[in-house]
Amino acid sequence: MILSALLTSVGINLGLCLLFFTLYSILKKHPSNAKVYAPRSVAAKEKESPSETEANGFNFERLLPTAGWVRRAWQPSEDQFLSVTSLDAVVFMRIFVFSLRVFGFAGIIGVFVLLPINFLGTQLEVDFSDLTNKSLDSFSISNVDDGSNWLWVHFCAAYIFSAFVCYLLYNEYSYISSRRIAHFYSSKPQPNQFTILVRGIPVPSGSSCSEIIDNFFTEYYSSTYLSHTMVRRTSKLQRLTKDADKIYRTLARIKSEKDPQQRFKRDGLFGQKVDALDHYGKKLDDLEDTVRLEQSSLAGKEVSAAFVSFKSRLAAAVALHIQQGTNPTEWVTESPPEPQDVHWPFFSSSFIKRWICKLVVLVAFVALTILYLIPVVIVQGLANLSTLETWFPFLTSILTLTVVSQVITGYLPSLILQLFLKLVPPIMIVLSSMEGYISFSQIQKGACMKMLLFTIWNIFFANVLSGTALYRFDILLEPKKIPGLLADAVPAQASFFISYVVTSGWTSVSSELFRMIPLIFSIIKRLFSGKDSDEFEVPSISYHSEIPRLLFFGVLGITYFLLAPLILPFLLVYCCMGYLIYRNQLLNVYAPKYDTGGKFWPIVHGSTIFSLLLMHIIAIGMFGIKDLALASSLMVPLPILTLLFNEYCRKRFLPIFESYPVECLVKKDKEDQSDPSMDAFYDKLSTAYEDPALIPRRRRSTDGHNSPLLPAEV
Repeated sequence: MILSALLTSVGINLGLCLLFFTLYSILKKHPSNAKVYAPRSVAAKEKESPSETEANGFNFERLLPTAGWVRRAWQPSEDQFLSVTSLDAVVFMRIFVFSLRVFGFAGIIGVFVLLPINFLGTQLEVDFSDLTNKSLDSFSISNVDDGSNWLWVHFCAAYIFSAFVCYLLYNEYSYISSRRIAHFYSSKPQPNQFTILVRGIPVPSGSSCSEIIDNFFTEYYSSTYLSHTMVRRTSKLQRLTKDADKIYRTLARIKSEKDPQQRFKRDGLFGQKVDALDHYGKKLDDLEDTVRLEQSSLAGKEVSAAFVSFKSRLAAAVALHIQQGTNPTEWVTESPPEPQDVHWPFFSSSFIKRWICKLVVLVAFVALTILYLIPVVIVQGLANLSTLETWFPFLTSILTLTVVSQVITGYLPSLILQLFLKLVPPIMIVLSSMEGYISFSQIQKGACMKMLLFTIWNIFFANVLSGTALYRFDILLEPKKIPGLLADAVPAQASFFISYVVTSGWTSVSSELFRMIPLIFSIIKRLFSGKDSDEFEVPSISYHSEIPRLLFFGVLGITYFLLAPLILPFLLVYCCMGYLIYRNQLLNVYAPKYDTGGKFWPIVHGSTIFSLLLMHIIAIGMFGIKDLALASSLMVPLPILTLLFNEYCRKRFLPIFESYPVECLVKKDKEDQSDPSMDAFYDKLSTAYEDPALIPRRRRSTDGHNSPLLPAEV
């Protein structure tokens, strides 16, 4: 890619960013868009005073773009931010802070030291009189003369940068670990702290699973066992309950209409007009009867799994980490999620069934990864004009136009790749849910790992190696050639990844602020119904798509630090934009549905270590290609030292993210002994993990019609 094509891509994306910022600052002021741009505040107001609505009259000031949202997003301290979000949200923002520090330090060395050395090299012939039409390779290490002593500057930079990143990783791991412990100490007693999930319960014929569990834990945990809740198959019941709640919301909306004539709707497409209030009321009656019948028939539909609760956190931890039976595939224990985090539809009980599901998901993941190579090949063809002319010879005359060629090679490839990538996160969620996870957080964490691996392979390696090693599987038989191969292929794709950062980073994060899709849906609903839908739910952030994208940019920044440091300023701009925008979104748009206690950070640490190792391997190959064998040999200890550092961090910090230490558990348990509210907590604990579809329901008459299937008051 030539410099003018990159500038074209930057100009297009910068224009889109400014457009999104301007539209957001105008549209968010309009009260009718509050559910799009400030759903958290709308939900809070509806909870406090449901009938209160804001005036929707014309105000000229609403048409003027302002940047006040930047100040409001920046102002809250981390403690204030934590109090209204979650520890997962804090960890997500710490990834931006960590990235800013890494890219800031790398940018100083890369832009002010390495970039001039690269540009002043003579390995590639550069015509300074026509700089805009020259390849961006002149800004990469490829332009440094073979055997030049200036390469020792790159060698020193690799060691200094690696040491600095490891220093930041250690401090950040330590900080988030302390945050996790402090969050645990400050939290109120939670049901998941006193409970374990038991699967694979052996049930002899003629016996009840519930009785087996009660007898087992009464015998072996007689002083600490509290209660248990069986898991049952309730997929059909959940669908019925969901349908009943939808009908009730429809009834509530019809009753709120001021014009009585609007109550009369046509039954079907060509049917007669009927009173919608009576029509949906009868439907709700029938559904309630069906729900009660289904609830009464679920007694025998037990799954060999249960949530077992104890009287203390320490007792639950002991039961969790000790093998319960002689057969390790029976009485399998695992840490439970929060009650609201339980994902009931995909509750897999059998150890063998879960193992088979994981194998099927692995095969599906590999197949999807291979299929995605098709758009990658198309993108690489668009990035190369000669290839494009070969594929489509009738476009030759059009491609000779400067503007067209710059847009196609500079902007279109990364845009197409980004559009294809948008389809992947929902697929990863489906695959993760098939693995037998029983919580939304586990599903999202699993999808996050899959998405990260998918992105690194298909966006990085497939683009770097397309046309060369992608079709040379024999390279795996000669691993010594891999560093040299990467060193030759990676710098050549620097310009593509700079364009990708601008398109996938700048434009995507600004479109996140604008929220185009929710805005369009909101406008359509208002056009057809005269107002926004009554079915309003505050959204939650998709960590499984946002974290992998941010970590992939980390891979690019660290990898290209030595090879093409021109990418670093673009990454810094993305991190600055992302920090402010996602802070704003987490404060105003996204509400936490669960909190894993910062368990996403080990993924961040592992991804950063991988990025450092990749940089080291490429550096070894690069110094070898540049005829600096001594530097190549002296680089070998660096990945070894990085792996040792990673092993130390894994031993030092990872256990804190897997479970809380005894010191913390006992301290909290002692505090609970003087807490008068613990008796009430234990009463609620016995029903905390009851399937919502199984909770006893009652009917409340309101103007002759039934209310939704509300839980019976205890």
